[in-house]
Amino acid sequence: MSIPATESVTPGMFGTTTASSTAGTTKTSADKDMFLQLLVAQMKYQDPMNPTDSSQFLSQSAQFTALEKMQNVADQTSMLLSAQMAFGASGLIGKQVSWLDSDGASKSGVVSSVTFGAKGPELDVNGTTLPLASVVSVTDKNSTTNPAA
Repeated sequence: MSIPATESVTPGMFGTTTASSTAGTTKTSADKDMFLQLLVAQMKYQDPMNPTDSSQFLSQSAQFTALEKMQNVADQTSMLLSAQMAFGASGLIGKQVSWLDSDGASKSGVVSSVTFGAKGPELDVNGTTLPLASVVSVTDKNSTTNPAA
């Protein structure tokens, strides 16, 4: 459960982070408290002549816990992917890259720096800001191709 008005978005090296992702335990405990409050209310207002099976409550609690754990794994995987992209982009500094511009023409240049923004790593190539996803090929700037005789 996310409440946008209470989250602050911070661009950084590993993509965009929110206050709720950095304080994940608080968010999780609030969701768990809400779930338990709903569970208690359901038990409190159930029909005494037709009570709900207690195994259903246990099953719902187990499903909620499993969902929390899967969300934690997804969050960690996302952070790992962001870190991998950041390190990969920083490894392109000094390399010759090729990309297609908006007209479809092939361009190339040497990466001089990398900026980590909300949209992911952006390369600075000859004064042009280039998203990492636009790169078509990467070569060592000192390598030259010599045709065989």
